[in-house]
Amino acid sequence: AENLFLITNSVNMRLALWVGIGGFMGSIVRYLLSKYIFSQAGSAFPWATLAVNLSGCFIIGLLIGWFARCENLSAEVRMFLTVGFCGGFTTFSTFASESLLLLKAGEWLNFSLYTVISVTCGIALTALGSFIALSVRNG
Repeated sequence: AENLFLITNSVNMRLALWVGIGGFMGSIVRYLLSKYIFSQAGSAFPWATLAVNLSGCFIIGLLIGWFARCENLSAEVRMFLTVGFCGGFTTFSTFASESLLLLKAGEWLNFSLYTVISVTCGIALTALGSFIALSVRNG
């Protein structure tokens, strides 16, 4: 039983390492793309974030289709690309992917709840966090 635990932990650590490497790369690509778009747009509208979020959705959609066609891809490759790279690039792509899965499964109520709660509570909690941080006095 102890040997099984060590094997399971090494597999989990290997996957975690692939996720971390993918996240590192996705974050760098997000930073560079955002910086480039911001330098070109020169607007108060958050074009860079919008472009990253939408391109992340497109990328994860391509990956979902590719994974469906290539069933022999390893867990490491799948985790590196989706949880790692796309997760580091934008978590909005994961939100969109999960929403699509709910729609495909005919889970209309869960889809509606998930999207409405995610968007409204996400904005509300961002505002609350900002309010709390601004309310805390230094020293």
